Amino acid sequence: MEAKTVLGNNNIDDVRWLCSLSEAELDLLIGLKTMVRMRAKKIGHEFLAKKFDLQMLRELSLVFMEHLKGQLKDVPAASGFDSNLLKRNVSDSFSSMTIEDLNPFICSDKRKRMADM
Repeated sequence: MEAKTVLGNNNIDDVRWLCSLSEAELDLLIGLKTMVRMRAKKIGHEFLAKKFDLQMLRELSLVFMEHLKGQLKDVPAASGFDSNLLKRNVSDSFSSMTIEDLNPFICSDKRKRMADM
């Protein structure tokens, strides 16, 4: 399968990161993307939402999760707060995956929602 077909305009590292996320983390990303689209439409700048790619979504989610982690620093139950959204580097199991290795994650039913993004 051709890399351009699978990756689109995305960097393979960003796609690896996306594939490493849990369902809850994907739901958060979908919510962020939806919020950005709605806000851009509301202010009359829908073209901004089109420029909001996977790399930008990754950076925004990192900032959001760092802020959330800071807000929860005094909550004892949140001391073990760990999320792939907070990680710049993906786990070893994903870091060396090729496009062919990532294909089942990209094309699986549970990841299908991300194609709409």
